[in-house]
Amino acid sequence: MSGPTPTVEEVGLDVVLPLRSAVLRDGGPAAMPGDDDPATVHLAARTPDGAVVGVVRLSPAPCPWRPDARAPWQLRGMATDATVRGSGAGRALVEASRALVAARGGDLLWCNARESAAGFYERMGFAVVTDRFDVHPIGPHVGMLEDLVPLTPRELG
Repeated sequence: MSGPTPTVEEVGLDVVLPLRSAVLRDGGPAAMPGDDDPATVHLAARTPDGAVVGVVRLSPAPCPWRPDARAPWQLRGMATDATVRGSGAGRALVEASRALVAARGGDLLWCNARESAAGFYERMGFAVVTDRFDVHPIGPHVGMLEDLVPLTPRELG
């Protein structure tokens, strides 16, 4: 896909589940505990014609590798349509995630990244902080995180 970078917006769970299922669960159930928690935020990247080409879930959650983080958020369930990989959809989702978490006072963004996606997250500024571990039945993962500078009300305008 070429053309403009997809736009990112906050959406309901019903918008993210189909792509999450197709990309992350081979068409199987893709709901996760906490999806419907009021603090959980779902984002979708859309093409100009409105097609959802990427999704991610963000929620406040303690980081197992940084217990001292004051306001950590977990990035989870990120998926991009294979036909748009390299188009900027994933980058747009991570950038929107950072902005949203910082605007809500978050000081850390962390994830359990599939080993196959770790290079993408590293290019986006995340650091690998664990050895490889297995998430059954999904496969090998690594723990990754990125320190954020929370925005103050004054900076938010």
